[in-house]
Amino acid sequence: MRVIGLISGGKDSTFNLMHCLADGHQLVGLANLYPKPTDNGTPSTDGDNPPVSRETDSYMYQTVGSDGITAFAAALGLPLYRRAIHGAPVATGADYIPEETDEVEDLFRLLKEIRETLDFDAISVGAIMSQYQTDRVENVCSRLGLTSLAYLWKRDQTELLAEMVEFGVEAVIIKVAAMGLDERHLGLGLGELSNAIQRPAKEFGLNVCGEGGEFETFTLDSPIHRRSIVIEEKEVVVHSQDPFAPVLYLRLNKLSLRDKPDQQCNKALLGKLSELINERRSKQS
Repeated sequence: MRVIGLISGGKDSTFNLMHCLADGHQLVGLANLYPKPTDNGTPSTDGDNPPVSRETDSYMYQTVGSDGITAFAAALGLPLYRRAIHGAPVATGADYIPEETDEVEDLFRLLKEIRETLDFDAISVGAIMSQYQTDRVENVCSRLGLTSLAYLWKRDQTELLAEMVEFGVEAVIIKVAAMGLDERHLGLGLGELSNAIQRPAKEFGLNVCGEGGEFETFTLDSPIHRRSIVIEEKEVVVHSQDPFAPVLYLRLNKLSLRDKPDQQCNKALLGKLSELINERRSKQS
C-alpha cells in the first residue's frame, strides 16, 4: 500500500513507520497537525522552522515537538503536509459522530487535501492503547476509504519499549507530566528512560510507553532516517508547576541534520523487524 504517515515526531509514530516499511508498504509522505495561532493572534511560528512548540489541550494530537517536524521530515527525505488544529475536543462520547468544530475534523480535512495532489490508500498510526484516538482515526479512514495501519496496537508496553531500543529508535523525552517525572528526565534517551521509569511506574502506575500522557518524545534517529537530527539549542518551558506532577517540556529552538554513513545497518534492522512481524502474524493465525 501507498502510505501517509501520521507523525508527531515521537517514538511511537516513528516505530510504526518502520513497521510499515518492513512489512512491504511504500511511504509516500508525512502528515502533521500543529497548534493553531495563539489567542492573541500571534502566529505560532518561528522563522524558517514553523511552528513553535507549545502545549495544547488536545485529546488527539501531540503538539509538543511540533517545532521539530520540518527537520524530522527532512531527515526521512519525505514530503510533509501540515495543517493547524482549529477544532477542539467537542464530540467526546464513546461513539464519535462527526462534528464540524471537533479537532478530529482537522485530520479529515488534512488527509482530504493531501488526496487532491497525492495518491495513497493507507495511513500509519502509532496508537498503542488509546481507544478514543483509534476510534476517531478509524472514523476518518472509513469516510475517506483509507486503511489504518497500527502495528503497535495493544502491544505489551514494556516489551514494546525494549523493542524500540533494540531496533535503533533514538528518541529523547521532550515533555513530562506525571508523578515521579521532573526536569531531570527531559532529554533522556529511550535506553535511559526504560531504566528510569521502572520505579515511578510501580509506585504511581505510570504507563511505561507514556500512553497516559505521562511523557512525550522526539525521535532524533532510526533505521528509516536518512540523516540524523542534532539538537543544537533548546529551552525548558514550565507549563504547570504542580508540586507533585509538574508539566514541563523542551522547546527545540535549533536543529541540524547530520549525514549517516552506514545505511547497511539500517537495512539489516528493517529486515530483522520484517521477520518479527511475520513471526507474530503466524502465531496469530
